[in-house]
Amino acid sequence: MGDRGRGGDNPGLRGWLEQRAQPYVLAVGCARRWQPADRAARVAVRTLAAEIPEQRWLRISAGEGAKGRRFYAWARVALASPGRDGFGRWLLVRRSLDDGELASYVCWGPAQTSLAALVRVAGARWPVECDFQQAKGQVGLDHYEVRRWPGWYRHVTLAMLAHAFLAVVRAHAHPGGRSR
Repeated sequence: MGDRGRGGDNPGLRGWLEQRAQPYVLAVGCARRWQPADRAARVAVRTLAAEIPEQRWLRISAGEGAKGRRFYAWARVALASPGRDGFGRWLLVRRSLDDGELASYVCWGPAQTSLAALVRVAGARWPVECDFQQAKGQVGLDHYEVRRWPGWYRHVTLAMLAHAFLAVVRAHAHPGGRSR
């Protein structure tokens, strides 16, 4: 996926959330450039990640996945201009333990926010993506050909309602156990 589809690459969205004092963890592209708090110039995510000392990378679970807990190496870098007193802005970097592949997030929230809390929020995206994939296959979430907002909104609302209905029926059919 290119950098254009990531919420953190949208300065208007970030500004809107910050004006409302709404903390966020938003995915950003690794080619994106950010200004660390200790520098005057912007630096690419890949370069910043390569400069993080090995002892600052922590192995933390991002939550449950299809094959159990999802562990990655995580680190964060303080970014310039948090925008509001008592808040901080960070670049959160996730490194795969298998192949070293990087993913990154721009984060903004209370200055005392821990690395583990940022990881927990970043990891919350996984179940949502799984649900969307499931809804595409089971209830046709991706089978719309509408051109305007009202039609798209109605289609997505009905598809997600059908998906929720199936989840409830499945839960009742398999009480106390995991369904397929």
